[in-house]
Parts: sequence; C-alpha cells; structure tokens
Amino acid sequence: MNIDRSIFLFAGFMVLLSLALGYWVSEYWFLLTAFVGLNLMQSAITGFCPAALIFKKFGVKSGCAFN
Repeated sequence: MNIDRSIFLFAGFMVLLSLALGYWVSEYWFLLTAFVGLNLMQSAITGFCPAALIFKKFGVKSGCAFN
C-alpha cells in the first residue's frame, strides 16, 4: 500500500469515527469531520499533507500524489 491509498484509508476512518463519536458522545466531534474535509481540500490544492509526512516516517512507500 502506498501513501496515497494510506491517506484515503486514514481519512475515511477518521470521518467514520468522528461521525460515530458525534452521534453517540457529543456533537462537537463533528468538527473533526470538518477538519478532515478541509485538510483533504487543502492537500488537493497545495500538494502538502501532514499525514503524508507521518506515513513517510513510518516507511510507507511514495505514491504519485505525495512524493
């Protein structure tokens, strides 16, 4: 699995987790969903993704989007 797919998997997991926490715990967790969405939009425009840097440090191989 490369960084691109890892980012998609991580973002999807975070969205589902924040939706579940927002439903069962507190609606303030929906702010995490908004943060993940904004971060995805920012990384699509600028090409910079903080999570990609973290995955690189863990040794995940590069994909075509985040070199």
